[in-house]
Amino acid sequence: MQDAPDPDQLLAAVVRYLRDDAGPALARAGGGALAYQARVAANMLDIVRRQQRLDPAAASEERVRLRHLLGAGVDGVDGVNGDTGPAELARLNQRLADRIASGEIDLASPGLADHLWRTTLAKLAVDQPTYETYRRHLAACPEFGEPTNPANPAHPV
Repeated sequence: MQDAPDPDQLLAAVVRYLRDDAGPALARAGGGALAYQARVAANMLDIVRRQQRLDPAAASEERVRLRHLLGAGVDGVDGVNGDTGPAELARLNQRLADRIASGEIDLASPGLADHLWRTTLAKLAVDQPTYETYRRHLAACPEFGEPTNPANPAHPV
């Protein structure tokens, strides 16, 4: 087991360096394009940090919702092979898309709209957590909850 700093702390340090030191220094030296690239890199690392914190729980919850929507025992859905990773999630999502395309499942199907909203909100929590419409929706619909840091659920991400 590694001692501190953990991967999130290391990424946070790089983000701070890019935002607080490298980017401004590049801008002062006339490297506006490079300063911009430093900001883009810092933003990408912030996305990686949020994905590391939030994605395991979001993927697990999405997998449970998809299995419920698609029904236990459906070929490629029941996880008999023990696959609970990204490949299984992709298969489940493809199965849902196929069923929606065929008309077998639609927005009137119990749980579908809720699943789509929760999946969208989970993705926005990683990609665009400060997006105003996302923040407004969370404030108006507390049942969707604020994404939390699994290491410390009392503190929102």
